[in-house]
Amino acid sequence: MKRYLNPEKSKWSQILERPLFNAADLTGRVQAILDEIKTDGMTAVQRFTKQFDGVTISDFAVTEAEITEAAALLDDELKAAIQTASRNIADFHASQKTEVKKIETSPGVVCWQKPVAIEKVGLYIPGGSAPLFSSVLMLAIPAKIAGCQEIVLCTPPNKEGKIHPAILFAAQLVGVTQIFKLGGVQAIGAMAYGAGPIPKVSKIFGPGNQYVMAAKQLVSIADVAIDMPAGPSEVAVMADDSANPAFIASDLLSQAEHGPDSQVVLITNSEKLVNEVETALANQLAELSRMEIATKALDNSVAIILNTKEEIIDMINEYAPEHLIISMDNYLEVAEKIINAGSVFLGNYTPESAGDYASGTNHTLPTNGWARSFSGVNLDSFIRKITFQEITKEGIQNLGPVIEKMAGAEHLDAHKNAVTLRLKAIEDN
Repeated sequence: MKRYLNPEKSKWSQILERPLFNAADLTGRVQAILDEIKTDGMTAVQRFTKQFDGVTISDFAVTEAEITEAAALLDDELKAAIQTASRNIADFHASQKTEVKKIETSPGVVCWQKPVAIEKVGLYIPGGSAPLFSSVLMLAIPAKIAGCQEIVLCTPPNKEGKIHPAILFAAQLVGVTQIFKLGGVQAIGAMAYGAGPIPKVSKIFGPGNQYVMAAKQLVSIADVAIDMPAGPSEVAVMADDSANPAFIASDLLSQAEHGPDSQVVLITNSEKLVNEVETALANQLAELSRMEIATKALDNSVAIILNTKEEIIDMINEYAPEHLIISMDNYLEVAEKIINAGSVFLGNYTPESAGDYASGTNHTLPTNGWARSFSGVNLDSFIRKITFQEITKEGIQNLGPVIEKMAGAEHLDAHKNAVTLRLKAIEDN
């Protein structure tokens, strides 16, 4: 990790810059793939699956027999863990339901808002070296609670054309309606446009590599909604002398092992703590199966020592991290001053991995500073809200002159006349 001691505020944004890549070339290649899928449908999907995943698949749909086989392959402890996490996630997201509330804004004028589930949603679940079955829970559970009628899941197959059994078990457990052995840009294109048995959905959710993220953003321009813009995963830790350096190191590494373009940030008022964390990082890094990936991520990462807690808070709010861990003696007081973060983890005994898996909060979060303007996935992500209004004769008599005056001032005569005709009809009767 690079170390900075009391940097000037004017240099903060440069120090906290995320890892960059050449998006222009990437976007062009992804758009070309999407164009072929839109034109050729399943023929293009099969061709790109063979090209990128190295496997020929004639039927992408997962069968009931494959789901049953997957459940048998998992050990009982893992299945129990998935079930416990599923309950916690369901409880948390069910608590986000709201009641329909009618409001009389003026005498005789009643307005209300009704939540309606998105009918068809698509979930993208990465496979590869880290099959993210936890993301199945994070996306499918709120979709089910919201009332989505079709929950379509795409995830890459391995070289044998199989899907990781934990992904299939989790999908079956939480009510995914269709599962397809399909990954990468071709999965996003298939769900955006429809291809063979893969239906066109109304909104696509889920993490992925740079190609998947580019594909999501491209199809969102004109074809389908997406959960949020996103980039490589990241964590920031705010810490003081009350923090446990070994805990901090473990949290930094748990994010660093996601990928070489992940970023981890430590901001503290204690240089002694930074020294202790770096020692713990070296010790723990040597034990990781994904040591090489985590080591590369640490090259993109920084430790920053500032004089005051107020400066630490200001820097965090400027960075707007996806994950934020507050390991400080007054963490509740500090947390009240955080305005830009995806998900916040409080105290020495709240690791970021708890939110990744089983505490109940959602781990699909805005990255790359998008926490300034986006929320993480929640129940509302799967819902549209339709407004209703009902106006009585008394209501239009009370509010009508206001509408007439405003419409006339905007020179929208037909708007004004729609009210005037009603008022005249009431008068005539």
